[in-house]
Amino acid sequence: ISTDNLSAWDAQFTACIWLHFIEKLGVMEMAPSLSQAHRRRWWMAVSAIIENLLFSAVLLGWGSLLIMLKAEGFYSHLCIENTTEHHVNRSLEEDSVWLSCVEQEEVLNLGFTIGSFIISAATLPLGILMDKYGPRPIRLMGSSCFAFSVMLIAVAAYDPSILSPLIFIAVSFNGFGGICLTFSSLTLANMFGNVRSTILSLMIGSYASSAVTFPGVKLIYDLGVSFHLIFWVWGGMACLVFLNCIVNWPVEPFPAPEEISYTKKVKLSGVAMDHAVTGDRCYTHETTVEQEMTKNQVLDEYAQCSGAPQQSQGTQPFRRSVCSAIFLWSLITMAMTQLRIIFYMGAMNKMLEFLVTHGDPYAPEELVKESEEQVSLYSSVFGTMQLLCLLTSPLIGYIMDWRMKDCEEDNSLVDGERRPPKRDRKIQKLTNAIRAFIFTNLLLVIFGITCLIDNLPLQLVSFVLHTVVRGFIHSCCGGLYAAVYPSNHFGTLTGLQSLMSALFALLQQPLFVCMLGPLGGNPYW
Repeated sequence: ISTDNLSAWDAQFTACIWLHFIEKLGVMEMAPSLSQAHRRRWWMAVSAIIENLLFSAVLLGWGSLLIMLKAEGFYSHLCIENTTEHHVNRSLEEDSVWLSCVEQEEVLNLGFTIGSFIISAATLPLGILMDKYGPRPIRLMGSSCFAFSVMLIAVAAYDPSILSPLIFIAVSFNGFGGICLTFSSLTLANMFGNVRSTILSLMIGSYASSAVTFPGVKLIYDLGVSFHLIFWVWGGMACLVFLNCIVNWPVEPFPAPEEISYTKKVKLSGVAMDHAVTGDRCYTHETTVEQEMTKNQVLDEYAQCSGAPQQSQGTQPFRRSVCSAIFLWSLITMAMTQLRIIFYMGAMNKMLEFLVTHGDPYAPEELVKESEEQVSLYSSVFGTMQLLCLLTSPLIGYIMDWRMKDCEEDNSLVDGERRPPKRDRKIQKLTNAIRAFIFTNLLLVIFGITCLIDNLPLQLVSFVLHTVVRGFIHSCCGGLYAAVYPSNHFGTLTGLQSLMSALFALLQQPLFVCMLGPLGGNPYW
């Protein structure tokens, strides 16, 4: 079994070992209580957003990382072995002697395929692990994996002719560590009550905007800072995430607001009675007892007191949810969307190059140099635009929460009774989710059209649409599942959808090879 085949699974295979090791270190004993964490929630939220920006799905800024890896000579020995072929050209850096070629880009793009696959596929096992261990050990494991990954890249850069294969292990740990940090940060929104949706959208937006990190790193690299120094410092910063988690994140999972706001009121009352012998009147005391209880406890007690058969949201079998038409169609839609988004990010540099050279294999030296400059410029612009995910993510949250206040009961009394809500909550949630899903897919269609137009400046519009769709699509899908399916199926359905989309997105590697080979670099096919 080759190292390339193993590297896609090594990070997930060692997840439980990392969790056991973290427990043995005794860091769980240093954790704050839930009440202490609640007082620090704003610090935790702000720091989590920054950590998501710097350490989560940074691999989505692959275009900028690819330029740096080529400049550092990763897999350049493949070009040295084929120096007689016409498609070999020198790096843009004047002081670099490394060569670049199609074979090099194919192998490096395989690393991106592996890393992006793990980012999506790891959500299902992570959901199971977090249900069992809580977000704290997941976050500790994630920061450790990320720090290890960037340090491994720094080590491989010392002798890329020999150590280039380490890039596959590095991107595997990078993708796994990043999604661990993202997944654990989503639970923080439970501590913010009425603004929970806003905090959640900011977490998702910061995750989607993390693609801006590698373009930022490339800017520092272009200023002359050593590649090794950048990645060693970055690894040290990831260690600070580990320390922040030890100090501020509790062992217990953050309970949702509805799980701590329920109160049980037991009213003990009776009628005045005359004792049969003494004639003394005995009154029962009327008291009210309040205690915190979860939603399930409320349902249990209601069933016991009313004599009604006990029911729960889990009465619908999971197989029925999986086999429903809505879920199956969402799998097809999300798989195609994921493949479109991932392929564009992996092949963007070659697509931009084709717009300049129009696929001419014998392009003059001036045109080749111009194409490299344009690719470098546009990849930096694309990376910078990833911050739009953070700015536009509250918009999709607003669409998902449209007129939800009309679904609340009016506390004012009319003829001794509360006014019923104006709208059914579940119907409104489903309507909002459908609107958001249609709007996002409409943007995706427009994105596909702009990509087919042979105009380089117009690709800036494609960049904006790609960024917005990537920030919207997961929120839309999650909102649809939350509106249609029982809550105890939500996590598993989301993880299953993400896993299936990741498997389908693996097709981007053969598509990329096909584009560079038989299609001669023409992306329009």
